[in-house]
Amino acid sequence: MSGRQKLLLAALGGLLVALYLIAVGGGRHDRGDPAARPGWLSGLGGGAATVDPATVSVACAPPAAPPTASADGTVVTFPTGCLLRVADPGGLRTLVLRSPAAFEVTAPAPGDAEVTVRDEVSPGDEGTAAVAKVAVDRATEVTLRCPGGDGCTVTVARS
Repeated sequence: MSGRQKLLLAALGGLLVALYLIAVGGGRHDRGDPAARPGWLSGLGGGAATVDPATVSVACAPPAAPPTASADGTVVTFPTGCLLRVADPGGLRTLVLRSPAAFEVTAPAPGDAEVTVRDEVSPGDEGTAAVAKVAVDRATEVTLRCPGGDGCTVTVARS
């Protein structure tokens, strides 16, 4: 190996060590804020696709008012609980549910996992709506429930 090749190899090794140190030292060590905006790298892959509200059917018990269409999506009002049936989206999509009041959502995890995910969502302190985002990759059923039994209004949102 010539002197020029040794110098080039040493420079490449030094560059790799520097990049490693920058990556390790510049990383975040907290768990992050799930409501925060995604980083710049996520913009390269395109935005996350959401479930079309028109592909979601609703069955409530006891029967509730029929769902209504709005500019934001499909509005569902129910007294105690509802079952949302999401048609196969043809890939991984996000079902976005918004409500001015607290509600509970239960859904199976995407993929082959035999896991059911349950969450209670509440409006934010600043008066923002309660939002649940559910990952859906096949035809599935999502259960909604009102924690107080006073009735809920949930929008199956477009985004």
